[in-house]
Amino acid sequence: MIKRMLPLLIGLSVCGAALAQDMPAASQSTTSTARHTTTVTTWAAQPPTGGSTEDAVKTAIGNAGYKEVKDLEFKDGVWRSKARGGNKQWVKLAVGPVNGKVYAADAPSKLSKDEISAKLVTAGYQNVKDVKFDEGLWAAEAKTPHGDDVDLLVDPDDGSVVAKSRD
Repeated sequence: MIKRMLPLLIGLSVCGAALAQDMPAASQSTTSTARHTTTVTTWAAQPPTGGSTEDAVKTAIGNAGYKEVKDLEFKDGVWRSKARGGNKQWVKLAVGPVNGKVYAADAPSKLSKDEISAKLVTAGYQNVKDVKFDEGLWAAEAKTPHGDDVDLLVDPDDGSVVAKSRD
């Protein structure tokens, strides 16, 4: 069964990484008028359409070397859980809703605060502020190119946006 699941998981990981920038981990509601369209995004209580399922998240956590997953829930735009690591200690985890990447709360970031800010500016965000590293992910506030305020969760390894929510 693992041999059958591996190509599927690899394919989903590749597709998820390609779509991670375009597909927010949030729900959207759209209001149209004759003059303009307004989209309101908030942290969703459920993962986005096309995002990782609970079973896929458990598999990703297991593939990352963790065991005994507990308290798995979708919260604040990402999957959150606790699991036992190789040292048999419980570790808090976050899992990207689309990319399925596992972020350990106690793992260091490869990128600095300034590098994260620069990556977000390069991605088109403006007025990036309140950048802080918390429980395995960077959190930041910014404005979209259209001037909308957003909260962002950012990958500590490559600076890509894992989840976003309109303020």
